[in-house]
Amino acid sequence: MPLFRIAPQVGVILGSGLGAFADEVADAEVVPYSEIPGFPVSTAVGHAGKLVAGTLNGLPVAVMGGRAHLYEGYTAQQITQGVRTLYEIGVRSLILTNASGGIGDGMEPGDLVLISDHINLQGTNPLVGQYSGFPDMTEVYNRRYRAIAQAEAAKLGLTLREGVYAGLLGPSYETPAEIRYLARIGADLVGMSTVAEAIVANSIGMKVLGISCVTNKAAGLGAGKLHHEEVLEIGRRSRETFIALLRAVIPQLVATHESID
Repeated sequence: MPLFRIAPQVGVILGSGLGAFADEVADAEVVPYSEIPGFPVSTAVGHAGKLVAGTLNGLPVAVMGGRAHLYEGYTAQQITQGVRTLYEIGVRSLILTNASGGIGDGMEPGDLVLISDHINLQGTNPLVGQYSGFPDMTEVYNRRYRAIAQAEAAKLGLTLREGVYAGLLGPSYETPAEIRYLARIGADLVGMSTVAEAIVANSIGMKVLGISCVTNKAAGLGAGKLHHEEVLEIGRRSRETFIALLRAVIPQLVATHESID
């Protein structure tokens, strides 16, 4: 029996403080993660732990209200079960969102940044034990999708930078020395999610757009200590901009997917 009545074309995974977008889905069917076989339950603050399917601007979508993380004690295979479930119910275009610390020049709290590439420093890969060849990761975050997001952002009067996201294990924030290291190896953003999901999505043929909300300057680059409450608050402040961008981008992804090689 299908999980939902509709077959969503676009899937969105929401990061810390960005869960309000799930409320934008019309005719919503909601299933808690705890009721989906094999699905890890989110325990982090700011992650609702529910899968929502319905329509956005008349288009069928599925939204994961929160995700599980490696730092919660799950395996890389478990935290990517959501991606595989989205694929099984019809999703072929995936938008991954997260909260991040800003490292690169101009990456300021409240900015929305397109992820152009990532560095996997989480110490594992979700394809371990599920070997089926060597999936190419040359273009993990689809170039055409990024161009669409840039075009739609311009129409909204938004400036979107692009940057490289470094995925670390967590749950502790990085030290200033670690941030200096990340800057030297090319990271513009740092966080504790997304990388494993993007790897799995690419390996099974999904096209990925990554959007990061910068919620703080990374350790040693700003004043004071880092707090998760700050992450959630900046995410909430970016809510309207974030929702407007997704509303504009999603129809264009649907129209474009079939023409991408």
